[in-house]
Amino acid sequence: MKKETKDWTRKELIEKYVNKYTPLTIPVDISIQGQQTILSLSSLEKILEGARKITLTNCACRTRLRKCHAPRNVCLRVDYSAKAATRRSPKQLSKHQALEVLKRTNEAGLVHMTYTVKGEEKPRYICSCCSCCCHSLGALIRFGILGHVVASEYMASDDLETCNNCGICVQRCQFHARQLVDSKLEFNQAKCFGCGLCATKCPTNSIMLIKRKVTAV
Repeated sequence: MKKETKDWTRKELIEKYVNKYTPLTIPVDISIQGQQTILSLSSLEKILEGARKITLTNCACRTRLRKCHAPRNVCLRVDYSAKAATRRSPKQLSKHQALEVLKRTNEAGLVHMTYTVKGEEKPRYICSCCSCCCHSLGALIRFGILGHVVASEYMASDDLETCNNCGICVQRCQFHARQLVDSKLEFNQAKCFGCGLCATKCPTNSIMLIKRKVTAV
C-alpha cells in the first residue's frame, strides 16, 4: 500500500530546520565570467577534500513526499554523519564517485546544497534538492522564509541577444526566477540563488555566472 503523501508545514520547518541548519547552494561545471577555466566541481572538491568517509543515502525529503520522479539515492554524508549513516547504508564512495553522483543530479535538474549544522564550520551533508520535496527549498519558495537558504557567491547573467527564448532555463529554475511572457524570457535576478542549473543546459550558451555583488552595510 502506497504511503500517503504528507507535505511540510510551516511550523514543522521552523521547529526542525530554520536556524538549525544553514543550506548553501553550489554551482557545478559552470563557466565563470572573467575567468578562462571551468569551475569543474572545484567548490565541491574543496568540501570533500580530506574527508575520511563519504556515504551515499536516499533523499529523506523525496522518500517522504514522493512529489516527483527525481533520483533518490543521491544524498552524500561526510565524516561524522557518514559514520552514523554506515549503520543504515553501507554504501561508501570515493571522492571521484561522489562527484559523479553530483554530475548525474545536475543533469536531473536538482540544486546542489551543503548543510552545515549550527555551531559547526564543516558541512555534514551535500544534498541534491528539488523545490517540491526539499524542506529548505520549501521553506524559501513555498513559505517565504527568507535567510534560511544561503545563495552561492555567483548569480546568473543572460545575453539577451543570443537567447532564443526556448524556455529550457525556465523549466530548470527551482527558484522561479525565470518565466516566459509573450514568448519572451523574463529573468528576475533578485530571485537567483546561483545554482547554475539554467546555464548547464542553455543550448545557445546565453547564460553564465558572474560574481554576486556584496552590498556594503
